[in-house]
Amino acid sequence: VQLQASGGGSVQAGGSLRLSCAASGRTFSIYAMGWFRQAPGKEREFVAAINLRVGSAYFSASAKGRFTISRDNAKNTVNLQMNSLIPEDTAVYYCAADTLALTSTPDDYDYWGQGTQVTVSS
Repeated sequence: VQLQASGGGSVQAGGSLRLSCAASGRTFSIYAMGWFRQAPGKEREFVAAINLRVGSAYFSASAKGRFTISRDNAKNTVNLQMNSLIPEDTAVYYCAADTLALTSTPDDYDYWGQGTQVTVSS
């Protein structure tokens, strides 16, 4: 499975960005896809994940209410809509695919895409 993330950029606080992650290869093996982020000097942290089979989603406390995650199974794509962005959201965002479960633990994910930078200025 290969994952290609896109959609990062720079935005002012209060603005919005939409990240996309396109999967290719053995996509039928993917159970869930998630988004993680890593700010300089910090560990990678969970943002959101979605079960590709039934569409159920799971969010971190910081993302809940501001971010939404959606899937387009026909295009093998997962989107992360980020609204009401704050400077603390600044990080490199990574998409990942899990073949077994919907989880927030980075080590559980089997495949990772390259990161995309999100910068939120105050």
